[in-house]
Amino acid sequence: MSETVKLKELLTEHTKEGELYSPLPDHWVRCFACGHRCKIPPGKDGICKVRFNRAGKLQVPWGYVGALQLDPVEKKPFFHAYPASNALSFGMLGCDYHCGYCQNWVTSQALRDPVAVSHPDFISPEEFVDLALRQKARIVTSTYNEPLITSEWAVEIFKLARKVGLVTSYVSNGNGTSEVLDYIKPWVDLYKVDLKGFRQKEYSQLGGVLQNVLDTIQMLHDRGFWLEVVTLLVPGFNDSNEEIQEIANFLVSVSPDIPWHVTAFHKDYKMTDPDNTPVSTILRAAEIGYKAGLRYVYAGNRPGEVGKYENTFCPSCRETLIERFGFRVVSNKVKGGACFKCHAKIAGRWE
Repeated sequence: MSETVKLKELLTEHTKEGELYSPLPDHWVRCFACGHRCKIPPGKDGICKVRFNRAGKLQVPWGYVGALQLDPVEKKPFFHAYPASNALSFGMLGCDYHCGYCQNWVTSQALRDPVAVSHPDFISPEEFVDLALRQKARIVTSTYNEPLITSEWAVEIFKLARKVGLVTSYVSNGNGTSEVLDYIKPWVDLYKVDLKGFRQKEYSQLGGVLQNVLDTIQMLHDRGFWLEVVTLLVPGFNDSNEEIQEIANFLVSVSPDIPWHVTAFHKDYKMTDPDNTPVSTILRAAEIGYKAGLRYVYAGNRPGEVGKYENTFCPSCRETLIERFGFRVVSNKVKGGACFKCHAKIAGRWE
């Protein structure tokens, strides 16, 4: 028996009936945890391979983590939410995409790629929240795999986390639905979306639909989540001036206050042909973002090489408010959610 089959059997034991689905005739089910909206016959999995139909009921992942780590919130990255706080990050296994450059492929592709075998650690929500408090985390984050497809488990954790004053967050590909966003809205404070480009041709290679992500970004903003967006710029894949401009224009149309992180690709997993992204590309993208009308644009993954584009500026008086080096906050002059100098409001979630 292969390791992948053994893992699948183990994970099947650690499930419960989900909430994000509706029954269909002949014991089929419709899942709406992600934008694929899988129609699943009895005995079969959804695209994510972790949500499956057992005799007309949708079983979903429960009771384990596939990865667990304490990180600065800037690493998620959230630059406008509780700067210099720590986030206890957890993930499960599986994903609704199959990105060739995934940096978390060992967990996200664990049931799809025989090389990517991860072993889960079984934990209760109470144990997880106790650990977050012992680690002095301010935030808990569902990440490493796609959090939307394990939303029932995340919500169970977040309900307890909220009771003890922790902030909650998702780090996601943004392949959402109105149903899943309404389901998590009472329990999720911060939401980061990876907007991986602005062309359906490239999204198809990753297993996604661009329009789903654009719709999700709009719905997140409309529902009042704190939203930040990341675009990993891959040479020859999504780094043309035209595409960068279209992404910036779209974000401005939703809200010029959305922080946009343009980050540098490095060779990983199955995508080893493109060169690593040069600093000049992410600087060019940051300039395009600012000229399009975005108020907060950051160039990431190259600490110390991008100058002012690691920092937060007041959009009114241009004073430097938060100075960073990589994921480390050097200084923070945001006072009461406003510029210390001109008192203009700074979009975000502050202490």
